Amino acid sequence: MSDLSFTAGDLTIQRVIESEGPFIGISQMLPGLDAATLAENRAWLAPSALDAQDRAILCMQSYVVRTPHHVILVDSCVGNNKHRPNVPFWHQQTGDAYPRALAAAGLRFEDIDYVMCTHLHVDHVGWNTRLENGSWVPSFPNARYIFGETEYHHWSAAHAQTPNDVFADSVLPVMQAGRADLVAGDFAIGDHVRLIPTPGHTPGHVAVAFGRGADVAVVTGDVLHSPLQARYPDLEAVFDLDKAAAAASRRGFLERYCDTATLCCFAHFPSPSVGRVKRWGTGFRCDSAA
Repeated sequence: MSDLSFTAGDLTIQRVIESEGPFIGISQMLPGLDAATLAENRAWLAPSALDAQDRAILCMQSYVVRTPHHVILVDSCVGNNKHRPNVPFWHQQTGDAYPRALAAAGLRFEDIDYVMCTHLHVDHVGWNTRLENGSWVPSFPNARYIFGETEYHHWSAAHAQTPNDVFADSVLPVMQAGRADLVAGDFAIGDHVRLIPTPGHTPGHVAVAFGRGADVAVVTGDVLHSPLQARYPDLEAVFDLDKAAAAASRRGFLERYCDTATLCCFAHFPSPSVGRVKRWGTGFRCDSAA
């Protein structure tokens, strides 16, 4: 194993990284974090998860999971040519980091069988589409895109009230191309892939579990943003829409996988991003699997 590729049972899991680095101040991201708690934890957070200016270091990445039957990509990062003026470093990106990372994993966009979105936030749907002759088209031309129906209907209703660039350029074009399936929270693909409802960050947020008969690996989505939230599961993220539900989902997720062999593939944890959950006092930690 490397910090980009992992094997578990009959699965191969590969990280496809678009970017990694300082994002925002960790106290801004986790508004309930007090100075004393940050000071107590700074030594183990830095330098991988916290920089010298106390900014949280986050990874923007997809996970590609190869089962015996399918090649599945979970979440598709930020994307290129997207109108994101509220986040200047994501606005109108034109880099090639993501296509190069996909190629380094031995994959073409055409090789993906399913694109599964844990939720429909800006940094999880961006490469769903690409700009072609002035129009947004599905980036993964042979894939079925899996959107949770609760999640989709929430953002569809919000978009109808206030137009949303993310929904308009990275979700609707996939629907209009006939490439998307809206699914319930108990959706599964064969005996290797199934959804785990983890609402709170968004109304229809899900994690995606893999493995025949047991959760050999799970891609977390945004159940957690920082390793500090494993130690303190009640520590809310500013991005969570329903903070109480998000905290309940976070603790339930960590309890479910604590002291098991399941590889937890965290969406935004700094490299190597993949590990196993262990108990740490009244909270938890993630031990690296690299």
